[in-house]
Amino acid sequence: MSSVVEESLYEKHVKIRPRPVKGRFQTLRFWAVIVLLAIFHTLPFFQWNGRQAILFDLSQRRFFVFGLNIWPQDFILLTFILLGLALVLFFFTAILGRVWCGYACPQTVYTEVFMWIEQKIEGNRSEQLKLARMSWKKREKQVKRLGKYFAWFLVALITGIGFVGYFTPIRALIVNVFTFNAPLAAYFWIAFYGGFCWLQAGLVREQFCKYICPYARFQGAMFDQDTMIIAYDEKRGEPRRRLKRADREHPEKLGFCVDCTMCVQVCPTGIDIRDGLQLECIACAACIDACDNMMDQINAPRGLIRYTSSNALEGKKTKFLRPKTLGYGLVLAVAFTLFIVSIVMKSTVEMDVIADRNMLSRELTGGLIQNAYTIKVLNKSEHSRTFVLGIEGLDDAKIEDNQPFTVAPSEVYDNVISIDVPSANLNGKIMTKFKLTVTPEDAPNEGTSQKVVFTGLLP
Repeated sequence: MSSVVEESLYEKHVKIRPRPVKGRFQTLRFWAVIVLLAIFHTLPFFQWNGRQAILFDLSQRRFFVFGLNIWPQDFILLTFILLGLALVLFFFTAILGRVWCGYACPQTVYTEVFMWIEQKIEGNRSEQLKLARMSWKKREKQVKRLGKYFAWFLVALITGIGFVGYFTPIRALIVNVFTFNAPLAAYFWIAFYGGFCWLQAGLVREQFCKYICPYARFQGAMFDQDTMIIAYDEKRGEPRRRLKRADREHPEKLGFCVDCTMCVQVCPTGIDIRDGLQLECIACAACIDACDNMMDQINAPRGLIRYTSSNALEGKKTKFLRPKTLGYGLVLAVAFTLFIVSIVMKSTVEMDVIADRNMLSRELTGGLIQNAYTIKVLNKSEHSRTFVLGIEGLDDAKIEDNQPFTVAPSEVYDNVISIDVPSANLNGKIMTKFKLTVTPEDAPNEGTSQKVVFTGLLP
């Protein structure tokens, strides 16, 4: 009786231990990691007008980005920012391929940091493999693994504090965390984001890029024959040689690829770039540096594996300006223009007016009709301001006891006002529209208005 063997639909996970490689692209990636980490961890420490330069204050529902103060009413600004960032990614992907994945993605950046720590403590690739086979009873493995985990913990802790520092003043946060005076929510989010960093960069690594990241899935829609990719030149590389004596005697019959597999050994996702463009490739260019180093050793021209395009591999010209990139660029320019216009036209005062529903109107002596309104004026600037109310579009209308009022920064002025209008000016209309204005005394051009309805006497 034959037994049925079921095959799993899931590939067994084997930890990838890439061999370190030196080269011009890895030097570029090294400095990209340094610069990006420096930006991420130092930005919260910058001050702007006496406050943290970049602060996403969720409790107060306000975002501070240097001189830009974003309120919930300014949601359109966030829309333009997010749209612009997405379009920048699409634009550069269409031209340069997955440069984001290889050089700037947080997953890549922190994976590089964690792998660097791993290599410094556990050794090179062969030493790591030897350590993995070693029993946990060996002191060498205990010391190296625990040392690595402790170093990872420190990086994750710093990352967690840095992340939370964008949502609460970081200088006070650091003091409060280590004196155990921080709120429980701060400890939770530091542990959550730090643990997430540990999980992603220390354990998941390339599995995130291969199976979880949505960008890896839809980026193919942005690729075309002119998009820059990392590719193996089969025309130059095939048939492969083995550097044997027979191969050296007839080099003209062979390609330049010596099948050293260095391009596979240095790949952080474990693919063979010689099999063609693959979803797992993050365009880190480690295989390019490894192949160039090997070409130097055999006195062969570099570029067997290189940044190129599908058209270039076929001997055609690569077109950087094409309908797709021009379209992305045009939409990006429009989004950027709208963003700038929104900032320039952004008001520093908001007003909300609600008519008194308990009393639509009442008749006063002297032929006057009165309406009552509840007004709320929000001062969105960072200093106290004095405002004046006004009326447009309603002849001879008067606000009772209309005096300038001062509102502290980020505070709301809440008051009930009464507006009197001669009944003759309503021309018998029950509903008359007008504008109620509020104007800062120090900047009359920054005022705002709201359309309001004045209700006459009901028949």
